[in-house]
Amino acid sequence: MITDTIAVTSRSFSANQKLRDYLESHFPMANIIYNEQGEKLRGENLAYYLKEADQAIIALEEINDTLLQKVPNLKHISKYGVGLDKIDLQALKKNNVTIQYTKGVNKRSVAELTLSLMLNLCNKTFSNASLLKSGTWKILPGNLVSGKTIGILGLGNVGKEVSRLVQPIAGKILAHDIDPDLDFCKKYNIQNVSLVDLFKSSDIITIHVPLDSSTKNLVSSSILSYVCESSYIINTSRGGIVDEDALYKHLVEGKLRGAASDVFSIEPTDSPLIKLDNFIGTPHIGGSSEEAILAMGLAAIEGLIR
Repeated sequence: MITDTIAVTSRSFSANQKLRDYLESHFPMANIIYNEQGEKLRGENLAYYLKEADQAIIALEEINDTLLQKVPNLKHISKYGVGLDKIDLQALKKNNVTIQYTKGVNKRSVAELTLSLMLNLCNKTFSNASLLKSGTWKILPGNLVSGKTIGILGLGNVGKEVSRLVQPIAGKILAHDIDPDLDFCKKYNIQNVSLVDLFKSSDIITIHVPLDSSTKNLVSSSILSYVCESSYIINTSRGGIVDEDALYKHLVEGKLRGAASDVFSIEPTDSPLIKLDNFIGTPHIGGSSEEAILAMGLAAIEGLIR
C-alpha cells in the first residue's frame, strides 16, 4: 500500500527529531502529520486530527467505533508503546482497520522505574529530600529492599524483567500469573502462588498485568485486606487495576506502609493519593526514558505498511 498521509498522535514521538528523520526517510513520499502542539488528543479533536490519515501511529489515545466511523480513510494503526486497553479491537475489525504492535518494547524502562520506586519507597528518599528542600534537616529512617519478599503480580514481559532486576537482592520472589512460565520460574527461583497468598506473604508487591475486564479493580479493598501493615504496593502497569479509593483508605488508616503508582484511572490525575506523605506518584513516565522512546518509535515505524 502506498501511503499518502501518516498521522502521529504521540507527543514524545513528535518531539523526537531522530524518530521524525527515520520516519521521513522510510516514507519520503508521505504527508506526515505530527502532534506539534503536544496536545492530548481525544474525542472530536482526535477525529479531526486523523480525518485525512491513511495510517496512524497511536499512543494512549482511545480508539473506538465512534471515532473510526468519523475517519473512513484510516486503514492501519501502528501502536507506539504497549497495552491495547484503549483500543477496541472489535471496532477495528468492524471498520476494516488493521493494527500492528510490538510486545515488551519498553519493558526495561518500566522495570527500572519499578525498581526505582521500590528503592525510594523503602528508603524514603523522596520524603527526606523534600524535607531538606524545605530547610529541615531531619532523618526519616527507611527500610532495606535487600532480603525482602518481593511479590510480582503478572509475569509477562515487564514482570519478568523486574524479576531479573530484583533477583540478586530479594530474599524471596513470589509471583501470581494465570499462565506461569514454569521454566522461567525455575530459573529465577520464583514461587507461583495464589493472588491472596501473594498479598498475604509479600513485603513489596509490584503490579504488571494488562487492564481488561478480568483485571479491572483487581486490587480491591478485599484483596488489600490481606496485606501486612509493613508492606508496600507499586503499580506501573495501568490505572484501573488498583481501586484507588481503597488504596487511599488503607494508606490513611495505616494498614499499608506505603505505595507508589506511575498510572491512574484518570490521567492527568487529581487523585487525593498524590497528597499523601506515604505515596509516590509519577505522571505515567514508565516508557519515557530516551532509550524507550526511541525503541517504541522505531517499532511503531516498522509497524507501518509500506
